[in-house]
Amino acid sequence: MTSDETEYVEYLEGERRRFAWVMRHYGGKSAKEAEAAALDAYPYEAADNPYRGLVFHDEAWHWAMLQIHPGYYWIDHPELARPPEEYDALD
Repeated sequence: MTSDETEYVEYLEGERRRFAWVMRHYGGKSAKEAEAAALDAYPYEAADNPYRGLVFHDEAWHWAMLQIHPGYYWIDHPELARPPEEYDALD
């Protein structure tokens, strides 16, 4: 594995972990359901995929919140506009 590939996989796993955390804590999913949702939201993309990693342009918090509260969650639920400290500490 090249360093670029290692970096991509580590970042992908981190976003999956954060997405699953949000789905458990805010979406009411079981650990197994949250992990499955994270894999669906963040599939592995081959290195030659021209749009590889495009999902990273927003953090996992945002993508998970859109699934839990479709639409403009940051307007309808302003308390969810920013992730809590627990989320930020997941690294």
